[in-house]
Amino acid sequence: MARQVNMHEAKTHFSKLAEAVEAGEEIVIARAGKPVMRLVKVDEVQQEIVPGFGNDVFAAWDDATWSRLDREFNDLFKG
Repeated sequence: MARQVNMHEAKTHFSKLAEAVEAGEEIVIARAGKPVMRLVKVDEVQQEIVPGFGNDVFAAWDDATWSRLDREFNDLFKG
């Protein structure tokens, strides 16, 4: 179970909270008793995907691939 701390405590004791997270503890930060964010240990840094980079690495996509990507992109915004 995660430990919940208020915003002021998180600001004041951030280094100690970071050590707890590094040790595997999950910390929830709350504002006025309502959870607003979670501190968790990052196991693996995800590489940021930057549009346009690597264009010379990939072969040109055909129409079917573009259509599939358009559908997947549009699905991201459907509720």
